[in-house]
Amino acid sequence: MTRVLMPFPADAVLAGTINQPLQARIASVAWRHFPDGESLVTLDDALAGADVALLASLRNADAMALPLRFAAQTAREFGARSVGLIAPYLGYMRQDTRFNPGEAVSTPLFAQFLEEAFDWLVTVDPHLHRVERLQSLYRIPTTHVSATPAVARWIAETVPDAVLIGPDSESEQWVADIAARCGMPYQVLAKERHGDYDVRVSLPDPQAVSGRTPVLIDDIVSSGNTILETLAHLRRLSLPPPLLVAIHPVFAGDAYTRLQEAGLARIVSTDTIAHPSNAIALGANLAAASSSLMTASTDSTEDP
Repeated sequence: MTRVLMPFPADAVLAGTINQPLQARIASVAWRHFPDGESLVTLDDALAGADVALLASLRNADAMALPLRFAAQTAREFGARSVGLIAPYLGYMRQDTRFNPGEAVSTPLFAQFLEEAFDWLVTVDPHLHRVERLQSLYRIPTTHVSATPAVARWIAETVPDAVLIGPDSESEQWVADIAARCGMPYQVLAKERHGDYDVRVSLPDPQAVSGRTPVLIDDIVSSGNTILETLAHLRRLSLPPPLLVAIHPVFAGDAYTRLQEAGLARIVSTDTIAHPSNAIALGANLAAASSSLMTASTDSTEDP
């Protein structure tokens, strides 16, 4: 069985940590634009009989969507036996219901868009809200890789006096799991949101964090506004400079610069999105999950 890992350019570094445990050959995906902005994708065409995994983190899902479809279909044209998608960060997970009249419910629509092109999907900690399981969105096999074991190991080794802090109730599922794995106390801030850029938070038990190093944990850090408000609250408690650990370092606009200037001791992320803050590697986990789905896909195509 020939396995081929095809990373989009932004994910080349992550591909280097996936291909060896996946036992795959890396083949390039070239992606450029014509003067009018249309995409041209060019693949290695030696794919006959191969099981292909396209690697693309979907931080910019709008920009990536058509090139992904073009690459998947072209791989099949070149004879690929199966084509899967490794999307360490999976976009379009927030709009899973219609909040206002006339809005598109884009989460299931994007799922349909991807499953039309791919045989399987691997991602890391998708941001699930009202949808409890990723598998309920997709008709293709999916695997959700958890970043919490790797994050817990990093914290236990790096910040032995940590108290873990989740910036809002949505973060508690990750913070509680990480805290249990590394044996650290945790708290989740109470949050009141008065608009996209007006968020107020408070710590339930300020005395419980005394003498410990705060480690803020969130699955997705995008605008950074919730973290900035959290930092303002923690400064009033005279705690040591906190660390920030993000599972998905989206850092929209100037969020990363603003966070760097806000008094954090360090900003750390997993490598689901290529970023200077990457310090927690998930390549081996992604490789194991992808290998399992590749094998299952191959077995299904070989059944009589």
